[in-house]
Amino acid sequence: MKFTDFNFDARLLDGIEASNYDTATPVQEQVIPHILNGRDIIASAQTGTGKTAAFLLPLINNILGTVHDSSSITAMIIVPTRELAIQISQHLEGLSYFTSISSIAIYGGGDGNAFVQEKKALTMGADIVVCTPGKMMSHIKMGYVKLDNLKYLVLDEADRMLDMGFYDDINFIIQHLPKQRQNLLFSATMPPKIRTLARTILTNPEEVTISLSKPPEKIKQFAFVVHDQQKIPLIVYLLKHKEFKMVVVFCSSKLSVKQLTKDLKRNGINAGEIHSDLEQEERENALSQYRSGRLHVLVATDILSRGIDIDDIDLVINFDVPHDGEDYVHRIGRTARAEADGTAYTLINVKEQRKFAEIENLIGKDVLKCAIPEELGEQPEYNVASFTRNNNRNGRGNFGKKRTAQK
Repeated sequence: MKFTDFNFDARLLDGIEASNYDTATPVQEQVIPHILNGRDIIASAQTGTGKTAAFLLPLINNILGTVHDSSSITAMIIVPTRELAIQISQHLEGLSYFTSISSIAIYGGGDGNAFVQEKKALTMGADIVVCTPGKMMSHIKMGYVKLDNLKYLVLDEADRMLDMGFYDDINFIIQHLPKQRQNLLFSATMPPKIRTLARTILTNPEEVTISLSKPPEKIKQFAFVVHDQQKIPLIVYLLKHKEFKMVVVFCSSKLSVKQLTKDLKRNGINAGEIHSDLEQEERENALSQYRSGRLHVLVATDILSRGIDIDDIDLVINFDVPHDGEDYVHRIGRTARAEADGTAYTLINVKEQRKFAEIENLIGKDVLKCAIPEELGEQPEYNVASFTRNNNRNGRGNFGKKRTAQK
């Protein structure tokens, strides 16, 4: 289905064309008509399926086509992280470039000038506000946020927000909104707590399920069973002996991010880092350098796994096994975006084997275990008999070439 088939406002179509959009993704094709018709939505869709445009496009179009109070807030998009708020705001600016739509991103970590700008927009009005829950709640408590004429509420990455403990913040915000509004809830998963939240805020919603929580088939997945002391040497080896243009390495702790980044630089690898200890300006600078190609490798905590929208990442490395299957899917989903293929490597120590076996069960796939270079020493066996589903679980490969398991 072409975007011209939605009968969007001509000004919005100019923005769509300038953004090089042509054909709608499945989530866009299913969700956009319902939003245009004023229906509440609960949609299960992973990052990378085009869900951001699925709610931004009809939102912009509806605001353009209706009379609204320009001195108030018309739409609010609540997201879990500042990175995602920035990403959606930039996406919004591109799509609405040829329109008169006003917007602002509101998130923590800014300086005094950012606060002044936020207060001005919330006091004088903005068509669309993209915000994180805690920051918006703080502004509302100060008493100047104009919400009386709000018509649209979007909760994006709702499952992530609840996992991060934002349930009370979201409820606080909702209590200050008009009862009559259109509600759009997007979540990668639909656990019971999301269903409960949906029942409290949605009215007779249309339910759209786009994809199961599994990585796209075009992502080539490999794993290396290693001792902890082999992880950094292996990553250095991989980056020096394999041809990859844009690489993201995910670590589960800030300490690991900092140490790995130092080791990569010490080995002549152009790497940058992103974690919550950095100021917002430092994070944005690292992302800017990465996007422009000045940084070849970006080492990050999970703060980035759902908040980066770059289509050219061709390798994701999990320095350690993610906490759960959903985090694994979101991490490796940073590669193989758009029409491109991608590769994902996961490093598994002895203690992480059981956790990785559970992830394999979740995604319904045995990830090929690869041999490490001989100069890095002997690697441990992958021994998770209680989770084995078939005889191929312990098959090893030399960077993807299968060979007989060592006994």
